[in-house]
Amino acid sequence: MTNEESTQQIPVENSQQMAELTAAAMFASDATTQGLKMQILQVGEGTATLSMLIRPDMLNGHKTCHGGYLFTLADSAFAFACNSRNQVTVAAGCSIEYLAPGREGDLITATVTEQSLSGRTGVYDARLTNQHGLLIALFRGKSHRLNAEVVPGLKLKEE
Repeated sequence: MTNEESTQQIPVENSQQMAELTAAAMFASDATTQGLKMQILQVGEGTATLSMLIRPDMLNGHKTCHGGYLFTLADSAFAFACNSRNQVTVAAGCSIEYLAPGREGDLITATVTEQSLSGRTGVYDARLTNQHGLLIALFRGKSHRLNAEVVPGLKLKEE
């Protein structure tokens, strides 16, 4: 690849298209999200919604969903939300509060919303619910933006 090719601009129409293209690129190389059969339901600037079906191999000794799987779902949704502007962004810290058990066959949905974005730091909240709307967990992630693009050259068109 020549230096000219590596700096080529790829214009996108709006922030929604930016989020969708960035999410597609991330998903294509995200073995964890794919391996757990998570589905991206929605992405937008600073937001993402992913779902995951609780399988028998995700159950703990109490026959409820292992908390690590719920955390992973929330963390994946958090990643898609905080990288939605095509700026490589990583987790600086996360926490989760488990409120109700996930059960085999439940479809858990994690909906992430950006709460704050200042400088290179963001704060994002996720609500995890089951198919009946029952609140399963609350997650909070703090992000740190690096100096790189998820999809090199992907930029909003100038007006």
